[in-house]
Amino acid sequence: MMKEIKNKFRSLYWQQFSLIAGIVMLTLLLLGASFYALSYNYLVGEKRDEMKVRAQLIVQMSEEYLTADESNEAEQDSSLSRMAGVASMMTEVNFLICDGNGQALLTTDSDLAGKSIRLPEELQTQILENENGFEGNTTLGGLYRLRQFAVGLPVKTADGQVVGMVLAMIDATQLMRLWRSFTGLFFMISAIVLLIAFVASSFMSMRQIQPIKEMLKGTRAYAAGNFDMRIEDEGRGDEIGELARSFNMMADSLSETERQRRDFIANISHELKTPMTSIAGYTDGILDGTIPQKDERKYLQIISDESHRLSRLVRRMLDISQIQSQEIHKEDFDLCESMRIALLSMEQKINQRGLDVEADIPEDSVMVRGDNELITQVVYNLLENATKYAAEHSALYLGLACRGEKAVVTVRNTGNTIPAQEIPLLFERFHKSDKSRSVDKDGYGLGLYVVKTILNQHKEQITVTSENGVTAFSFTVQMADTARNYGEEQEK
Repeated sequence: MMKEIKNKFRSLYWQQFSLIAGIVMLTLLLLGASFYALSYNYLVGEKRDEMKVRAQLIVQMSEEYLTADESNEAEQDSSLSRMAGVASMMTEVNFLICDGNGQALLTTDSDLAGKSIRLPEELQTQILENENGFEGNTTLGGLYRLRQFAVGLPVKTADGQVVGMVLAMIDATQLMRLWRSFTGLFFMISAIVLLIAFVASSFMSMRQIQPIKEMLKGTRAYAAGNFDMRIEDEGRGDEIGELARSFNMMADSLSETERQRRDFIANISHELKTPMTSIAGYTDGILDGTIPQKDERKYLQIISDESHRLSRLVRRMLDISQIQSQEIHKEDFDLCESMRIALLSMEQKINQRGLDVEADIPEDSVMVRGDNELITQVVYNLLENATKYAAEHSALYLGLACRGEKAVVTVRNTGNTIPAQEIPLLFERFHKSDKSRSVDKDGYGLGLYVVKTILNQHKEQITVTSENGVTAFSFTVQMADTARNYGEEQEK
């Protein structure tokens, strides 16, 4: 159980989710800690400045009251009433107006009304001696059960004589409640952001990991021999989408390779079965006396022919295997000379079918770059194929033309028109059309496959056209000078 849990958390999904979530949480924690400290200092500072402004206002008004002539009670009462009215409007802040000895003259706190209040000596000293007055927490010598945040300022006359003191106070717990509500709102928003981040990171992680899971299923399916599974890329334009498309291309290639493998096995089995059956049957017939002695030579000739046929098939398969496995040896050579050699090698077969050869080969050399032996084999195989399927006493064309960076070789004959749907199949192993089977009973359908294999190794192209009984094969070869210049540019 524990092992399964550990393996689960080792998955890419949980790794990515944990990373994103961890970064978000760490960021919020750092922001929260900073906000916690900064908000407290800001709130206290704002409240302190506010209380100072209000205290200074009361100080200005208190100066008139504290310096008034005691004989003018009406003026004193008027000043006291104004101060009381202004102070009453500052409901969240309580004020204490004292004379120069610290004796309270006026208070806006109803809890202190009617009480004889005198500021502690220590508090008086701090108010009078500090340049900015007093600011901090106090209980006024035990008058308050809870500590008060207070700002105290002296009241001075124009000549600097201290005539009184003003103390602005607010419940410190009220200030803390305000700060806590402020910070609580922040952390509530942070929790919502964190939840959204978790959901988003989970969605993103799942979206990133899901294609990989599909690919894992695909690889397991391919390992089991099922090449039909494909990965849905959902139109993604990122690296995951590109990987999914590449994975599907690989699956298509594997599927096609598997199909070709199965077809190859079926075809090679068919090609081997017929001659081997004939050889075994006629041999057994000779050995057990079923075949008359006078006919033995005829059937021995059949056995010999079938044995040679098997030998040719095996040799052709070995040639294909060698071509596919070996590295091509590119060199500069005269393509005209190679074409003449291939045409000369086909002379006997061409004459047997009474074909009229039209050779459009330049007298001057045409230098190309590639494997001379393999390219010569390509020309020979195309000539052999064209000769085999050409109508007797018709024309056979072999030509060479230079088109920019490429030399183009064309082999053309006159015979049966190849159906358009069959042209893409011409270069597959063991492919033979129904018409060709009646013409080439000893063929194996490997000649054009060899041609395609060699040209693919050279990264060259071959095209086929067949109209009105005229069939033409054309392939390209890189010109020598162009190939050399391209190679030098690649090295640079």
